[in-house]
Amino acid sequence: MNNDTKVLKLVRKTEAAAEALAEQPHEMAAPKPAPVPRPKPVQVPGAKPMHMVKGTAAKSKREHELDNKTLLEMYRTMYLSRRLDDKEIQLKGQNRIYFQISGAGHEAVLVAAGMALKPGYDWFYPYYRDRALCLQLGMTPLEQLLAAVGAEEDPNSHGRQMPSHWGHTKLNIVSQSSPTGTQLLQAVGCAEASYRIDLIEELKKRFKGFHADEVTYVSLGDGTSSEGEFWESLNTACNLKLPIVFLLEDNGYAISVPVEVQTAGGDVSKLIEDFPSLYVQRCDGTDPVESLEVMHQAVQYCRDRKGPSLVHAKVIRPYSHSLSDDERLYRSDEERATDAERDPVKKFGARLIDEGVIDQDGLQRIKDDIDREVAAAADQALGSAQPTVDTVTKFVFSPDVDPTSKEFDNEDRVELTGNPGTMVDLINRCLHTEMERDPRIIVFGEDVADCSRDQYLETVKGKGGVFKVTANLQRKFGSARVFNSPLAEANIVGRAIGMATRGLKPVVEIQFFDYIWPAMHQIRNELALLRWRSGNEWKAPVVIRVPVGGYLKGGAVYHSQSGVSTFTQIPGLRVIYPSNALDANGLLRTAIRSDDPVMFLEHKHLYRQAYNKSQYPGPEFMIPFGKAKRVREGNDVSIITYGALVQRSLVASKQAERDGISVEVIDLRSLVPYDWNSIAESVKKTNRVIVAHEDSLSFGYGAEIAARISSELFEHLDAPVRRVCALDTFVAYAPVLEDAILPQIGDVARAIAEVKAY
Repeated sequence: MNNDTKVLKLVRKTEAAAEALAEQPHEMAAPKPAPVPRPKPVQVPGAKPMHMVKGTAAKSKREHELDNKTLLEMYRTMYLSRRLDDKEIQLKGQNRIYFQISGAGHEAVLVAAGMALKPGYDWFYPYYRDRALCLQLGMTPLEQLLAAVGAEEDPNSHGRQMPSHWGHTKLNIVSQSSPTGTQLLQAVGCAEASYRIDLIEELKKRFKGFHADEVTYVSLGDGTSSEGEFWESLNTACNLKLPIVFLLEDNGYAISVPVEVQTAGGDVSKLIEDFPSLYVQRCDGTDPVESLEVMHQAVQYCRDRKGPSLVHAKVIRPYSHSLSDDERLYRSDEERATDAERDPVKKFGARLIDEGVIDQDGLQRIKDDIDREVAAAADQALGSAQPTVDTVTKFVFSPDVDPTSKEFDNEDRVELTGNPGTMVDLINRCLHTEMERDPRIIVFGEDVADCSRDQYLETVKGKGGVFKVTANLQRKFGSARVFNSPLAEANIVGRAIGMATRGLKPVVEIQFFDYIWPAMHQIRNELALLRWRSGNEWKAPVVIRVPVGGYLKGGAVYHSQSGVSTFTQIPGLRVIYPSNALDANGLLRTAIRSDDPVMFLEHKHLYRQAYNKSQYPGPEFMIPFGKAKRVREGNDVSIITYGALVQRSLVASKQAERDGISVEVIDLRSLVPYDWNSIAESVKKTNRVIVAHEDSLSFGYGAEIAARISSELFEHLDAPVRRVCALDTFVAYAPVLEDAILPQIGDVARAIAEVKAY
């Protein structure tokens, strides 16, 4: 036996006895001390190698010689990962945990990936099979089992997510979610943050965790490669030559769908070989030594800033997709038996014995030691405290920065100067002053730059957005901070999430509200959820500016949508909707300085209206979220409204005044949160209320306001709550149809008269 193995202080047992012990149910036990962290694998230069690999294509000149201690540590982590899977399967069968999805069959390439990268230095966006990677990076068995039992001390999510949804702040493992593929664009954004920090001198000293040669890792399964966001992520990574390693763990199946059904030709890496600057390698992902050499090459390519790399690792899936799946329903016995012969744990263990690295007894001692460690960790996890029910609403929003507070309210002390400007002017002015104040602010989206080809910047007028809202930002702050994105909305939001996670402050633009839907996964399941699902371990305070609404002749179906209720019902997302230039300036500044994701809706029809102009309020002007504005005093009827309906309500109120009806108009300005106190105060005064908005009548935002008024203020009402909204259809192109579909001044005036007469 090699001398390296003699330092292992292990207990001899037979493999059969260990298997039997592992399958025994564990009684609830008092918490035990956490297992002592295992030493990290080390490489000793000049040690006798077991095997030397030059990569699958034999292109590398580097040869990584592995000493026996390192080889045994690799096996130890692989076996530990498998036994943790087995333990969770046992606990699920005993109804002591509630879900299990394994990383079995993927262990070899994941241990190799963890060895090639640096925990707490590089950045990691894993997927649910990556148990062995997380162990190799330093996550303990106890930490993984705490996730399985849903314990409050679980560092992955504090009991808020399923097991195998990895996250660890100290190791730079960013909280993972369930949707397949959404992590890819975020990883690109994380790598892009590194790229942009390196370009922006003011930022290099501000980011303590920034390293000039850091690499971002992201993994996916072969099924996930069918998602459009995979191709979007490759496009941007290659276009910018970002330092990101894609690990494609191909076990041949996406649940029950085989790879040849998922992918044209059955081989994803062949389809992407011609992406420029992308270093593509293939390896047997069940061979840890071969995988390590390939991963070293892939990582070094990125550290050298040559571009992104992709490793296509062929692995197996010896267990079903999850415990909710039974692979015997769609896989033949012959196929499963063939995979079993490639089992990386069994195959590597036999290889260590065959090549004299360790004997059978020594290998058994390693197994026995790990079985004991897993059993002890399981007992401790089962005895750990569950989260308390009073924590369920914690971390929906930032606990540190409150944009509804007085800290963000200097509206009453504003001093206006200069010539009046439109909403476009004052939004643009806010972006200029905020970008000057904070070098972390990055602005991007479709067409937002003045000119992507810098050599023409001084000879052309510049685009600056289709509505000119971002005009001259690139000229002033440079192309590293203001730039165009591909025409891909998920790409914009996903990248912004990754950048925000690193500490940048992305203020991105979705060109039209009507086209925001490809980004819905990123907004609903990622942006709004990141803080809550990680128990405040991670956050992404992105601002999404979105032109919205109709009343534009010719806007038609796909340039007039107003479906705000789709977003206002998403916990964790602030939704702001100013109706005039001054409010837009103050609310946008609050959005940028807040610590939450904000959807900032800008009505296209209001961009250049003369009636909502304002002088400039200064670079510190802020309006808090959740503070409505009484834009007209009245005593007979209250109108609760926002956006383009504010002006229409004011005009209708003036008409009603001629008939002796005094109307009060409340502009909400902020939809999430909204100012319930101002609504209640107004309704108690007038006893009659109209809720007016541009969205459709049924299931619209006003339905929630109307329902709450009816529920909580019923005794103050002298008439039913009335809603004035768009018809339950789409906005048409012909002006006469658009006028009939969207609420007009006359519709508001009629509602005022009818409510007053009730």
